[in-house]
Amino acid sequence: MEKESIKLLVVEDDLNLGDLLSEYLQAKGFESDLRRNGKEGLEAYRTNHYDLCIFDVMMPIKDGFSLAKDVLKINPEAPIIFLTAKSMREDKLEGFKLGADDYLTKPFSMEELLMRINAILRRTRKERDHQKQEDFEIGDFTFSSKLQELVLDGKIQKLTSKENDLLKLLALNLNDVTDRSYALNHIWGDDSYFNSRSMDVYITKLRKYLRGDEKLEIVNVHGKGFTYPGGLFYFSKTIKIWFFSTASPFSISILFITPSTGLLMLFSIFMASKTKSKFPFFTS
Repeated sequence: MEKESIKLLVVEDDLNLGDLLSEYLQAKGFESDLRRNGKEGLEAYRTNHYDLCIFDVMMPIKDGFSLAKDVLKINPEAPIIFLTAKSMREDKLEGFKLGADDYLTKPFSMEELLMRINAILRRTRKERDHQKQEDFEIGDFTFSSKLQELVLDGKIQKLTSKENDLLKLLALNLNDVTDRSYALNHIWGDDSYFNSRSMDVYITKLRKYLRGDEKLEIVNVHGKGFTYPGGLFYFSKTIKIWFFSTASPFSISILFITPSTGLLMLFSIFMASKTKSKFPFFTS
């Protein structure tokens, strides 16, 4: 893997380990930027681009978990590896819950760290390539994000920049979940109340454009449970946007676990051929 242009942010308060890490990564072809505490790390992240972050958990001024929260607000896709002397399961779960890509407990081998870095970079590179896609087939529609056009039966609907960016984000996650907060940060720059209301307006516009194909629908789901006809199930603590394509008539089964009781429940839903494709929402 070519590493000359790959820049890593290393935040480690242990002087010896920090220097050793930075020198090792530089010897392996990475550009390593070393900071000694979470405050310095956040200042560096705000003013530079990094391909991956390596954060110690226990640091003065701002710990690694707090630093990660702030970094993920700036870039929800930032790859993060946590380093810690802690081996408690709860600490690892906290790291992954925050959005960490990996977690290493001290002491660790430099070779293992290198392998994990390369594995994460390979994944993120594939994801970046996926983001470069410009042409989409969405039900009966053809969508060109480059031309900002949505086409159905030869009729062209020109899209504004915001409409185009939002539809592309949803199209990249067709039949999957798009996080509302991520969409706001990715397209509007932050998830403030006013931007959230603005996005609702654009969602309404996209729904109108997609009426030409009754198998398509954008659904806002409040609560903790939602699914699409493939039968997959997701949990969420935030409002999500779910973009799916369905065909009718059909019968689906939804399997879910209630958060309060942990009970498994199975629901079968039968849709008439002329019934618009809607699904029940399970709310907390």
